[in-house]
Amino acid sequence: MATPFSQVPLPAERSTTKPRRKGLTMMMDWGLPLGQQGDWLDLLAPVVDLAKLVVGTARLYEEDYLRRKLDLYASHGVRPFLGGQFLEYVFATQGMDGVKPFCDEAVRLGIHAIEVSDNVVALDDDERRAIIGTAVESGLEVHGEVGSKSEDSGAETLVAQARACFDAGADVVLVEGAELLRGGIPNEALADGLRAGLDTDRVIFELSGPWVPGTHHTDNYRLKVFLVRTFGPDVNLANVMPADVWETEALRCGLSVPGPMRPGVRD
Repeated sequence: MATPFSQVPLPAERSTTKPRRKGLTMMMDWGLPLGQQGDWLDLLAPVVDLAKLVVGTARLYEEDYLRRKLDLYASHGVRPFLGGQFLEYVFATQGMDGVKPFCDEAVRLGIHAIEVSDNVVALDDDERRAIIGTAVESGLEVHGEVGSKSEDSGAETLVAQARACFDAGADVVLVEGAELLRGGIPNEALADGLRAGLDTDRVIFELSGPWVPGTHHTDNYRLKVFLVRTFGPDVNLANVMPADVWETEALRCGLSVPGPMRPGVRD
């Protein structure tokens, strides 16, 4: 495919062929209408790997409309999955009895992955393992999430939680963005601890957002820059809004506001 400005090299470290094993970008879908979704994907599909149907929004569509959304993602090579707070709601209101029917319904609809988190409803290790195991047995890929929106858990705790997710059958682990951004400042100690304790190719770092009190757009952008500079162009990033995906790819390639990205060089 011909591209403009071909005399400007892109970083060799950036994975460009899908399906990618690392360098994943997860886009948030808060309820994109089909027309907008198609327009975004016509541009963004080459640089988007995952799309999260955020919170419980999947419950609100007519089934045919939801299936069309899922098919549209699949036709563009983007893998949709259910956000974790939907399953948290099911567990809070129905307990473990509700988990298997929820997973079976996801499979029936053609959804191949779900997130298992405890942002709102706390899970102990046994509950987390049981939920992940049930999802895996149902034929679903599991994205386990670790971390809190309100507490500083520390690297040791998050590494232990992530290992528990992997041991239970999770394919990847998401790290809560609020843990990575404290008081508007990227949490360098946590990033270093996670890199020391985990295979970060299997870790997706979430960006934070307005759903976390005190988080401003500039703080979140600083976190994104920090993650790319710390882990390199092929860091796995989650919670990217559609309007920010193209700029995020430019950032990975050193073509955005901060300039060339050099792994290990921080602000």
